[in-house]
Amino acid sequence: MEKKPIILLNIDSLMAHPLELAVQTGRAPALQFLMENGLYDPAMVSSFPTMSVTIDSSLLTGTYADQHHIPGLSWFDMEKNQFVNYGTGFRETFRLGMRRSIHQMLYALNNEHLSHHVSTIYEELAKEGISSGSINSFVYRGNVPHRLKTPRFLSAFTYFKNGEWSTQATSLFSLGTFSKIRPTAFTPQIAAGNLKYTARELRYLIRKNKLPAFTFCIFQDMDARLHFKGPMDIKGIVKVDRQIQKILNMYSDWNEAIKQSIWIVIGDNGHSATGIKYKDVVIDLQKVLTKYRIAKIQRSIQKKDQLAFCVNQRMAYIYKLDDKVQTHAIIKQLKHDHRIDVIAWKEKGSVYVESGMNKGRLTFHPNGEDQDVYGQFWSLEGRLDLLDISWQGNKLQYGDFPDALARLYGALFSQQANCIVVNAKPGCEFKAQSTPFHLSGAAHGSLHKQESLVPLIIAGTKMKPRFSRIVDMKSFIIALVEQYKGKGK
Repeated sequence: MEKKPIILLNIDSLMAHPLELAVQTGRAPALQFLMENGLYDPAMVSSFPTMSVTIDSSLLTGTYADQHHIPGLSWFDMEKNQFVNYGTGFRETFRLGMRRSIHQMLYALNNEHLSHHVSTIYEELAKEGISSGSINSFVYRGNVPHRLKTPRFLSAFTYFKNGEWSTQATSLFSLGTFSKIRPTAFTPQIAAGNLKYTARELRYLIRKNKLPAFTFCIFQDMDARLHFKGPMDIKGIVKVDRQIQKILNMYSDWNEAIKQSIWIVIGDNGHSATGIKYKDVVIDLQKVLTKYRIAKIQRSIQKKDQLAFCVNQRMAYIYKLDDKVQTHAIIKQLKHDHRIDVIAWKEKGSVYVESGMNKGRLTFHPNGEDQDVYGQFWSLEGRLDLLDISWQGNKLQYGDFPDALARLYGALFSQQANCIVVNAKPGCEFKAQSTPFHLSGAAHGSLHKQESLVPLIIAGTKMKPRFSRIVDMKSFIIALVEQYKGKGK
């Protein structure tokens, strides 16, 4: 079979309904072309929490968080007794400490936190002598040594000596001002390039005939817009589509583009519209659990601290810092808030689920006798409806919470910590200290289908993943590389 490089375009926060609206109104001709000349699935299941670093880690490693160990954009490291925050918002990052947060995002994420017991697509391809490229992704771990340098004005905000650090990435690696594919490239953003920058880097590879076997590109700009404009805004899709048009125009015609390369387009997470009244939609965990002493992000952990909160917009981790605090007492207090639809914790290898909206309990663990639609086996006892699970013939099927068992298990077992996962009902989100919130806009992070189902487009091949899930994309891409013998330069 002919050699065809694979290009994966991750459009941050791309959702099926606004995508289809943009296509139907003629405002996204490039995406329409790929959809009509390939496979289109509007409901691929994302990872959990539905936050970019966790999702990208699942995509690149083919595992959920229990194996790749990136619990979310915000989590608590019990071994180091400190908060980890890869950049949830300026106020929270500033209070945590700019140097620590920048170091966690630029270095620790790939070199310390991402488990070395799993391998990325890049690492597996490199073992076979096959090259790959990463453009604009903060999760980038590969096998090729790179020496990166921060701009002089930013180096004071890092732990790096002379603002330089070594890391392992893809052979072709682009991350804003820190690493560029085009020698004379200019990026208007420090940490990562905007959509025009991403497109220019990819067009350069096409023009110079330097496409590796697999290239992963992220268009990040749309997420920030949707937080304020709401989930049905399509202007961001229109802007990204213009850049994809320019990329496809690098070929003699668009049909030639899908003849020469395989194009995969995905969203990473959806957005849930948020309400307009603060007191109705913002769940302030400090007020819900007001009787406990809460750790402050701006200072080191104190002996008197009992709980730590790490909010990922519409989900949050609640960590027990004091062994004297009873988990069930915390659960009882959380259940008083009817805006919390899932409350989950782990004990002795099992996950326990209760709710602030419904009575009862569900208990489950893997490796039982009950099979779900993804071929995963579970042992379940109690109220299946707490996670909107039902039987379809002899298999478990999922409703409002796609692949809920594996994703919730993954989040809780992503670390050794004794923690509780809370999930907000649609329209609501969590807050703790300086956490940003999004009134009259949109937010993500939760287990709900609004944020968990994203579109998938594949053009240039008849092959498709075994299941339509982010976690299945790694094995699919490696199979594509093997099938099309894409040994890049």
